[in-house]
Amino acid sequence: MANSFGQLFRITTWGESHGGGVGVVVDGCPPKLKLTEADIQPDLDRRRPGQSKIVTPRKESDTVKILSGTFEGKTLGTPISMWVKNEDQRSEAYNEMASKFRPSHADYTYHAKFGIRAWPGGGRTSARETIGRVAAGAIAKKILKEQFGVEVLAYVSQVQKLTAEIDHERVTMKQIESNIVRCPDAKMAEKMIRLIEKMRSAGDSVGGIVEGVARGVPVGWGEPVFDRLEADLAKAMLSLPASKGFDIGSGFGGIALTGLQHNDAFRMKGGKVRTVTNRSGGIQGGISNGEPIYFRVAFKPVATVMHEQDTVDVTNKNTTLKGRGRHDPCVLPRAVPMVEAMTALVLVDHALRHKAQCG
Repeated sequence: MANSFGQLFRITTWGESHGGGVGVVVDGCPPKLKLTEADIQPDLDRRRPGQSKIVTPRKESDTVKILSGTFEGKTLGTPISMWVKNEDQRSEAYNEMASKFRPSHADYTYHAKFGIRAWPGGGRTSARETIGRVAAGAIAKKILKEQFGVEVLAYVSQVQKLTAEIDHERVTMKQIESNIVRCPDAKMAEKMIRLIEKMRSAGDSVGGIVEGVARGVPVGWGEPVFDRLEADLAKAMLSLPASKGFDIGSGFGGIALTGLQHNDAFRMKGGKVRTVTNRSGGIQGGISNGEPIYFRVAFKPVATVMHEQDTVDVTNKNTTLKGRGRHDPCVLPRAVPMVEAMTALVLVDHALRHKAQCG
């Protein structure tokens, strides 16, 4: 079940980068939810390649087709299967990779584990696998918004050393989508775009941070001990391609504070228990406390660079390899909808689990 995620709201993704298509099966979606392809396509459009000058130029419409699980525009409560056709594969760009392992890719580890790999486009390890996650995440976001009043957003906060200052409690989708790098800070976004363009021209790549926020999450979501809400969020984020780090609330920065400084004091406000600060990131003891949940995901520089590098081939002989094909110089703009999707999938699963256990 390594290709499945979630318990009550469970998804299974399938497909390879240069195969006939990619998709997902969603099991556990409640019945009678109004759902058509139009509810899903906008998030796939935000994820798709070829959308701007700072992402891979691969031309894919990423048009989603719902194959099962709905009738007359509503969910049936049965498995929802969705498919996106691959339209612009150019496998010839990967011919050399059939016998050589790309540095910092999954080529070597997949070959060592399985003894076989789909080398065109990276096969199952390609970011095209995330199409299924984003499609399923669009359903999860719809459930969260309509049934629980929860809003999930993500945005780019840092590219290499360029860091934006963003208020996660007030940021809007309009601000996020106002530029091609998806950074709500317009001035910093311009600098980020120039840096990414510079990296592309140099045949290099760059990484950074995507921040995620969930607002309106009620008290009580999350499970002790191993299914803590932040633990499931961490697993979700670290399962994304190119992700290398996760922290929530004060995160690693919290180590610079004392316990007295770090504690979130409680106070009654508007008839509800609230915290004066939110260094916990909306989660305490693995359970949501009613404050906004916010976290950060670090993404490494894209592994494919257009320079010759040392590697080995399938016979374990030393050789060299130069990157080819169409690749993102920075994954961050397209990672934003992926982070949103995985956040929504974790939250909707815990929402249903909480409802089943506590009513």
